[in-house]
Amino acid sequence: MSPRLLLKHLHSSGLLPGRQELERRREKQVGRGPEEACTYWLVGGTRQGCRCGLAATWTPSPGSGKLAGNRAAAMATGERAAVPSLWPVEARLAALLPDLLVFRKPRGPEPELATAQGVLLGVHVTGFTALMDRFSLTCKSEHDMDKLAHIFSYYISDIVEHVLCFGGDILNITGNVLLALWTVKHNQLSDIITLVAKCSLEIQEKFGIYHTKEGQDLQLKIGLSAGQISQVIVGDEQRQYLLVVGQDVDDVQLAQRLAQANEIVLSWNCWKLCEQYMFEVEIMREDEAVKLRDMRIIDPFDFDEHFDKCLDYLPHYQTSADTLRTALDLDPDSALEQTLRKHIMKNLLKKIDEGQPTEYVSEFRTVTMVLVSIEFHKSAWVLHLCHLIQEAALYISTVIEKGGGQLSRIFMFEKGCMFLCVFGLPGDKKPDECAHALESSFSIFSFCWEKLAETKLVSISITNGPVFCGVIGAVARHEYTVIGPKVSLVARMITAYPGLVSCDEVTYLRSMLPAYNFKKLPEKMMKNISNPGKMYEYLGHRRCIMFGKRHLARERNKNHPLLDREKELEAFRMAQQGCLHQKEGHAVLYEGGKGYGKSQLLAEINFLAQKEGHRVLPLKLKETDFKQCFYAIQTLMAIFFEIDTCPAYYRQECLHKQLCGMVEEPLHCLFNDLFFVKFPLSFKVSHMDDLTRQKKVKACFFQVLQEAVRETPLIFLIDEAQYMDAASWEFLETLLSSVPIIMVMTLTPTITLCDCAQHFLQSSQAVLVPILKLAATSLLRMACWELGVVSIPQELQIYLLYRCFGNPLYCEVLCQDLLSKDILVFHDLQKEEENNKWETLSANAVKSTMYNIPPAGSEDQELYICTVKDDVNLDTVLLPPLLKEIAVNQLDQLSPEEQLLVKCAAVIGHCFQIDLLQHLLPGWDKNKLLQVLKVLVDIHVFLWFNKSQELPAESILVPSSIKIIEQTKEKKKKSDADSPLSPQEELSLPQTEVLEFGVPLLREAAWELWPRAQQIALHLECACFLRDLACRCGSCHGGDFVPFHRFAICSTKSCSGTSRFCSYKDTGSVLTQVITDRLQLPSPQDSFQFQTKECRSQEAFTSEHYRTEEEFLDRVNRKLAQTSPEKDMLTTKPCHCEEILKLVLSPLTRHCLVIGEATCAFYYLLEAAAASLDLSDNYMAFFYLRKASSLLGQPSAFSFLKKHKVKICQFEEATFCCLRSEVCFNMGQITLAKKLARQGLQLLKRSFPWTWFGVLLQTFLEKYWRSCCLSRSPDNPSENKKKLAVLQQRVRCLSMLWQLYNLETTTSSRRFAGLATLMQKNSAEELASGAPDCYVGPSASVCVSFNAMSTAAF
Repeated sequence: MSPRLLLKHLHSSGLLPGRQELERRREKQVGRGPEEACTYWLVGGTRQGCRCGLAATWTPSPGSGKLAGNRAAAMATGERAAVPSLWPVEARLAALLPDLLVFRKPRGPEPELATAQGVLLGVHVTGFTALMDRFSLTCKSEHDMDKLAHIFSYYISDIVEHVLCFGGDILNITGNVLLALWTVKHNQLSDIITLVAKCSLEIQEKFGIYHTKEGQDLQLKIGLSAGQISQVIVGDEQRQYLLVVGQDVDDVQLAQRLAQANEIVLSWNCWKLCEQYMFEVEIMREDEAVKLRDMRIIDPFDFDEHFDKCLDYLPHYQTSADTLRTALDLDPDSALEQTLRKHIMKNLLKKIDEGQPTEYVSEFRTVTMVLVSIEFHKSAWVLHLCHLIQEAALYISTVIEKGGGQLSRIFMFEKGCMFLCVFGLPGDKKPDECAHALESSFSIFSFCWEKLAETKLVSISITNGPVFCGVIGAVARHEYTVIGPKVSLVARMITAYPGLVSCDEVTYLRSMLPAYNFKKLPEKMMKNISNPGKMYEYLGHRRCIMFGKRHLARERNKNHPLLDREKELEAFRMAQQGCLHQKEGHAVLYEGGKGYGKSQLLAEINFLAQKEGHRVLPLKLKETDFKQCFYAIQTLMAIFFEIDTCPAYYRQECLHKQLCGMVEEPLHCLFNDLFFVKFPLSFKVSHMDDLTRQKKVKACFFQVLQEAVRETPLIFLIDEAQYMDAASWEFLETLLSSVPIIMVMTLTPTITLCDCAQHFLQSSQAVLVPILKLAATSLLRMACWELGVVSIPQELQIYLLYRCFGNPLYCEVLCQDLLSKDILVFHDLQKEEENNKWETLSANAVKSTMYNIPPAGSEDQELYICTVKDDVNLDTVLLPPLLKEIAVNQLDQLSPEEQLLVKCAAVIGHCFQIDLLQHLLPGWDKNKLLQVLKVLVDIHVFLWFNKSQELPAESILVPSSIKIIEQTKEKKKKSDADSPLSPQEELSLPQTEVLEFGVPLLREAAWELWPRAQQIALHLECACFLRDLACRCGSCHGGDFVPFHRFAICSTKSCSGTSRFCSYKDTGSVLTQVITDRLQLPSPQDSFQFQTKECRSQEAFTSEHYRTEEEFLDRVNRKLAQTSPEKDMLTTKPCHCEEILKLVLSPLTRHCLVIGEATCAFYYLLEAAAASLDLSDNYMAFFYLRKASSLLGQPSAFSFLKKHKVKICQFEEATFCCLRSEVCFNMGQITLAKKLARQGLQLLKRSFPWTWFGVLLQTFLEKYWRSCCLSRSPDNPSENKKKLAVLQQRVRCLSMLWQLYNLETTTSSRRFAGLATLMQKNSAEELASGAPDCYVGPSASVCVSFNAMSTAAF
């Protein structure tokens, strides 16, 4: 193809943006907001302007030119087999890297400069830091930062695609700066400069200003430079980094800084090399730069010819219509793949190898960022500079990886470079992340100053906070990066605090390092950051200049008694008796996971021991104490001598008084170093060597303690004893065997103990007592005490039980979080509230299900109960940061495929079906799913669902239990290698294919990691799957829980002509729009039964299917005619509607609420409420109806102003009233129940009188006039079915009124009850006469019962 024809082909296909195409695309862009970027994040983009920041499930098919939307369409149609495979691994790697690397010739291992001529384009997005600052001040959660990531990805992806269309190579996207390169020969520079200038002008014209809803505009500053470009690769055989260096790199950075918003600045060298007559410029003589105004091209065809000419200079320009880059169409090459893999971060490589779609890679999580800035002396040569950077990169990478972090990227600035390191990326989360980051940073700081030559200045900044970790850019070229306010802060801190290791306040607090390792820094103003917070300098780990002080992690709270710890306290009492009576030492070591109440147990023992007159020496250790030899004993003895709290000037005198009479005075100087005193050195001690002095000190301690226990029993309380040094363990073991002393310690099982500690545990005088989780009843009692109430609602009980799993710390933190977020309402238990309104029934509902929780305070105090606010969805309440960090640590211990499975299961809910889980996992077959599930079940991450089980079994997965998991997996691999069983046989499926989470907080934390757009897509997919299963079980012969529900709404749905799941179409999400085409409310033609597989042995999934109530009623009619009641009772199958309510209807309401589909959520809330009433669970029916009320909004005091927030049909509103009436009746709210039943009846076009005269008139009409005027059934089948639904609800309302008035014995009430009976009878007859023949049987039976009621009433 000739260049001219190729150019025309590019214009005609939209691949080259000519003027007409620019106008067309510009008009298309008008009005598009950041929410619409969600579309392109999820479904990808083509040259026509679509984005693909998070998409990677498309396959470039030859000749198609369509790269986007395949996965979205497949998800919408449910055809999983039609989903195209991922790009080849080489293409996915190439999309993350520039052509400069992809087409680079192999070179040696040492850094080697490769020079070439080229043009550099730098695009700086201004206003982005200020926008992040606004988000940091206003955002309420990490998910609010999802908007920030959307805005930036949407904005930068257009610029990336525009540069690619002009043949540029995107070198990197660093923060808010994009750097592109055109590599050509020297004699071609002038033509390419013209091309790049045209590209820059069009970028400014199209994307120069972007208005955000937050009020902060994004604008562009563009710089151009040209000349000799040097490239070098640093790193080792495992990880490598591309650097572009040289004067022209510095020039493009300078040009960016000189440019104002919406301006283009050319470096002076670039201006000298270009065709100057073609440009309108403004000379910036003082800065030796040129500001570009415009190009002097009148005829558009002139530029087309120029571009045609430039194509010959760009050997890697993509000329096909399939992709934007030739690098994506290369043939498979194992050598190239291995080379490219060295430039990708390890955690991303694992997910690419696992075949995860790119939209599943991005997450919102809290990370710790370390930015290292090294400035070299200007005298350093470029090649020597590269060798210094190589040396620094190797050391930094090694140190960072030891602490659990990764060196993300390296970028140059003038005579220096910066290294961005990240701790806590997906798969890398570790406990004590901030401490590792600080210690690694100080080690790097010391190395650069001491070992790195030509170093002029080293500055390191550390921040911790929530960020977006994911892919930013276009389909053909994107990068894995982190975005968030803390990323901007870490860059600003480098310039604000040069030459220091500085950290923000969050890092300082979360590191849990001693305060003497830090120094508070003065506050400084930082550009575009309004509130940077307190800053600290990290001074490195220094030996404590003072021993510790008496301290326990918790203090005893008299208002919160210790729960379920009788066995543990009994172990202490046994040790106490043994020590007092047998005169020998005893040690009790309590072992339990984090948050199990070890510190609270020690506080209780401390209280009991002091109450009995024992002397208690309490001590809490930290992780850093392990490195200080003899620290624990040093501190305990300081507490014993009571010199830990006395002033320093009085310490020596106090110690002297304590030692007199017990230790010879010439030996007092032995304690100088231990207790920081200055006794005169005696002749006797001066002749001792170090070993002899140590032995003498220990002997003195034994002597002192032996004398002390003769007067008063002595108890050592040591919290977090796993951090005790080996010398202290050895001393305590000897002390235990020689002195009658009691030692009480706590241990965390995940920490590997030293040999001395292991030997101590094997002592016959030491007892190891495991601390178990709290029982459910005890956990709820604790929650009531934390909240200050005597009862909590059932939904809050479920919320706490599912998240705590018996862990007291989790319960305490969650309760405090609920109080801080103000989502609870408190009610006085003794105060009688007026309950004439539905909105004020919450307190009564809780009282009706209240269990006996004794108040913690005095008997005469006021008692309260609490309820959850109506507009709060507990399922979407985010975890407190402390608990989320714990759960994410657990999640990152799993493999990438296990993490993906857990994240998808988290979207479904606490309990989930295997089929639905497979539906969400792209490209997973059943065998792979079962294999991964078996591993997760083996380590108790998942448990088989058992409704009779109060709480799941103890999980193996606890914080930092990496070794346990690895051992379990190794055993599994060995057994898998030896066993020839198939995956199906290995998994040995139980009776149900339903699992539940077995680890606390894991589901909630995994759900929060998803970006908002992907959350919505997955919840929509779940709703699609569950929609067809929302019906009664097979034993109940299917059908809606609200009789004929779908028939009553079908006309409303058909009139609308669109899906009622389509409210999210307004956001512009193509994926959501495609999926919602399937998400419609159930139609009368839909099947009522669970569509099950043969492998399911659960009785709930029956093989009998009835497509409509007609088939159901016909079946019932034949059953009544053919079988006797006794025989029918024997053959009836067990009902499984309870499982359907829990696994289908309740999740469906949650999915609809998350995606914002209020109309469909209201439909399924009514179904769930009806199902709960059928199962005699009145409180849960009230819970679902209260949620439905919150969807409708607050009622107006004036009927003519009544307007619901959600559009519902009149039948659903009547059903809503009828169900509420039944709930009120069960709660004893008779007046309100009557009111609601009348209101429902009125909505169904039947009125019920209020006065005795109305009763007489209505009775006359029902007896003589209405019986003669029964309406004929309409000819339209759909209208006939809707009429049946209305009649059924009328019968239900009238039945409720009959029950309500029968409770009263007055004559007037009997008349009302008789009228209700008569109206039921007439409605039943109308139901029978208006139904087809197949309805006669059931209707007749209904009529018989109503006739009996009528006879009894009159």
